[in-house]
Amino acid sequence: MHIVQFHHVRLPVFKYGGGERIVVWLCQGLVERGHQVTLLAPKGSRIAGVRVVEVSPEEVLSPGFDLRRYVSDPVDIMHFHCPLRYPPPGVPSVWTLQGNMGDGRRADARTICVSEDHARRHGTQAFVRNGARLDEYEFRAAKGDYDLFLARLHSVKGWRVAIAAAKRCRVRLTLAGGWRPTFSRYVRFVGQVGGAQKRELLAGARCLWMPVRWEDPCPINILEALASGTPIIGSPRGSLPELISPDTGGLGTSLEELVALRGRLAEWDPHACRARAERSFSHLVMTDEYIRMYRSVLETGTLPPGRPTP
Repeated sequence: MHIVQFHHVRLPVFKYGGGERIVVWLCQGLVERGHQVTLLAPKGSRIAGVRVVEVSPEEVLSPGFDLRRYVSDPVDIMHFHCPLRYPPPGVPSVWTLQGNMGDGRRADARTICVSEDHARRHGTQAFVRNGARLDEYEFRAAKGDYDLFLARLHSVKGWRVAIAAAKRCRVRLTLAGGWRPTFSRYVRFVGQVGGAQKRELLAGARCLWMPVRWEDPCPINILEALASGTPIIGSPRGSLPELISPDTGGLGTSLEELVALRGRLAEWDPHACRARAERSFSHLVMTDEYIRMYRSVLETGTLPPGRPTP
């Protein structure tokens, strides 16, 4: 197939931007699977092995967009990574929803969600869970002397809960994310991270804290932690029960339950975490599911239901 991908942000990103990394990994995965890929993206975008056509996002998202102005080869399907209001004429198209629409809005027939919970809450069965390029992460069985929180410092991500739990457990917590509040002596703040610093933090952490306070669609940092052999302590909201298995972490609703889970850290084997990432959340597992979505649209005109976690 010839698949055109569109993203409205310059790629790649180097620090915050999980959804943007998903687009890069999907493009690479499609090429690895033998498909022709053209990426439409803003000026300066580059992905090794992928043909990139620089475009104005405003033009692509306008009612009069003509794909033939930018891509002369026949196109089988176009995949948008932002809301699709004006489908380009003459070519089947889909789009991936990475966030929550809210206000009771439901997905349309072209929407692909990113977890089973995410799809159910948006009135559809079509979903493809996010996957990470595992060779970009370092697996390490021997961990350091700190726990890790790696996310935006927003209330829905539960960073205050993570700090409270770390204080209760009397363990060191490294907090990586934007905006700096005031911390206790148990907390080390490192700001937004990317590249080698992020890989090192993920690989060395004893666990990743994810006590989210919202329905998280499919957080990339959990997949990154699994790839690094790092178990996760989180809350049973959104997609987390689909991502975290009993041998790779635990889920708790209260501070007391989270603290108790931290005491079970020795039960979670880093090798089991890595194995789960390889089995269920690699970029090629994700890519193969998107290929199944594309083929269904081309053959039947509809998106198929997503599949249970392998």
